[in-house]
Amino acid sequence: MQNSENEGSKQPSADFIRAIVAEDISANKWDGKVITRFPPEPNGFLHIGHAKSICLNFGIAAENSGGQCNLRFDDTNPVTEEDRYVNSIQDDVRWLGWDWNENLYYASNYFEQMYDYAVQLIEKGHAYVCDLDADQTSEYRGTLTLPGKDSPYRNRSVEENLDLFRRMREREFEDGSRVLRAKIDMASPNMNLRDPVMYRILHAEHHRTGSKWSIYPTYDWAHGLEDSIEGVTHSICTLEFENHRPLYDWYLDKLEVHHPQQIEFARLELTYTIMSKRKLLQLVDEKHVNGWDDPRMPTICGMHRRGYSPEAIREFCRRIGINKFNSTIDIALLEHCIREDLNKTSNRVMAVLRPLKVVIDNYPEGEEEWIDAVNNPEDQSAGTRKVPFSRVIYIEQDDFMEDPPRKFFRLGPGREVRLRYAYFVTCTDVVKDDDGKIVELHCSYDPATQGGNAPDRRKVKSTLHWVSASHALRTEVRLYDHLFTKERPEEAKEGEDFRSNLNPKSLQVLSDCMVEPGLKDARPFERIQFERLGYFCIDTDSTADRLVINRTVTLRDTWAKVQKKGK
Repeated sequence: MQNSENEGSKQPSADFIRAIVAEDISANKWDGKVITRFPPEPNGFLHIGHAKSICLNFGIAAENSGGQCNLRFDDTNPVTEEDRYVNSIQDDVRWLGWDWNENLYYASNYFEQMYDYAVQLIEKGHAYVCDLDADQTSEYRGTLTLPGKDSPYRNRSVEENLDLFRRMREREFEDGSRVLRAKIDMASPNMNLRDPVMYRILHAEHHRTGSKWSIYPTYDWAHGLEDSIEGVTHSICTLEFENHRPLYDWYLDKLEVHHPQQIEFARLELTYTIMSKRKLLQLVDEKHVNGWDDPRMPTICGMHRRGYSPEAIREFCRRIGINKFNSTIDIALLEHCIREDLNKTSNRVMAVLRPLKVVIDNYPEGEEEWIDAVNNPEDQSAGTRKVPFSRVIYIEQDDFMEDPPRKFFRLGPGREVRLRYAYFVTCTDVVKDDDGKIVELHCSYDPATQGGNAPDRRKVKSTLHWVSASHALRTEVRLYDHLFTKERPEEAKEGEDFRSNLNPKSLQVLSDCMVEPGLKDARPFERIQFERLGYFCIDTDSTADRLVINRTVTLRDTWAKVQKKGK
């Protein structure tokens, strides 16, 4: 049913939720069943925080025999919800490696049933129609230190409430003119229990039910009912819903229906990142980024486009674990997981991002040779590829210095270096333009060093990557960095907000990069390692005539350094 086979021998990290589930199975609670759910609202794209919940809910189901995880769309707000979000969420869950099989549900499937349940509460004297407007409702609600006051409409008769609720459904009243509220306790220290709203009037088109309904359930009313109807055993939520649990329990107890156990865990917070869908939408609408799938975004589709692998994201979620305390995870750990996976799975390619022309004067003009290069030293089954070599090549501008300092071991005048898989070359001359900029190097090569080793066993201190000028593909490479300059983007100066911490250097576009010709048939989302440069991915903007390539992550692993320091 799920992707447990993809996880190999890795076991999920022990956590308190899995302990509860194991104890429930042992006690034969729920007849030994394990039914979880992932219930996103289709009002935006999923982000890395949702990935943690996805892996938890689908993972627990996969780990227990006969376990089931429902994918449920909590579509109770027609104003913000769209089919495109429904489709994107399904795509993201599948891409992460999970499958809900036939267990796909919508809150809107249960609108009629929810209405009938509301009628039951009215008949039991536990709900009433209230005419207070939003400001009055807030005023009557009280504060954390002061109890609320009863609505003047709280003691309407059952008959009057039933009549008004029916007329609310039948479109007799204007938006916001009336609500249905639960009758609980206006003096409760838990603000959520001070007669919460169950239904509001909203004349809006719903993406699935159209104009059938003019009243829509609130989240707190719908959430528990959806879980109950679906037979969920463990309703796993993030910590902000802990204070809502008494209300969850109250509704189900009063209705005397199947009552799942709600369990809360800490949501994911990540450095240099924001997790608010509202703020992410703001970035999109204000064009600070190029859409929801911009590779700088923490959205799952953005990470997919950037070149992150689902295996790496699942491993990250496994490593951070599940707990009850809010904390912020260093994004370096996520990048470490990405490098770890891509190092094993990505084929190597040579690419030159900032080309410097090199002419090998003693190499025969018009000749070329095809050299064997290893695709992936971590995976022997990946085999080798042929790389063209010729008289004119490109190297990185940064790999040459005319007056190199003591610890610079790459190419310089009179210096000898190794060209990866090819030959030793020595710089013999430097060509500059009228402005004094270096535009071309001249070198000589040693034919006896084919393959990169000298018969006389002399050593060189540096190995450079390169591409043959006549064979290279000209490409656009997009170098992505953190979207924000601060670890905690929300920490802004007075009068400013998170947008003031946007990183102006989060994207650098290089338009004249040179890559091996073997990439000409590469397809979007293909992941590769550019030797000595980092991990990259073919972008969806690529065309038949021109590749566009995204940098996923650099080779430098800051997390490994952090770990080393901690020892």
